[in-house]
Amino acid sequence: MQVLLGISKRGNSYIRKLLIHGARSVLRARVVKKDTPRRERRGHNKAVCALAAKNARRIWAMLPNGEVFRTDYAFT
Repeated sequence: MQVLLGISKRGNSYIRKLLIHGARSVLRARVVKKDTPRRERRGHNKAVCALAAKNARRIWAMLPNGEVFRTDYAFT
């Protein structure tokens, strides 16, 4: 079993930059709706990096199977 940690600075900097910019735009859109308590506690940049790492884990899980991201998918 492989343990995936946060996003390190030793990997591909271009992909890391894209993930962080995407997470930053998601959180910026989220601020307009409602400010989340977690971001208030931990800080904006930590929330951005956490969301980017979550998205990276999702991408990493979908790559071996060639899956496409589905928004209508629900856990059963």
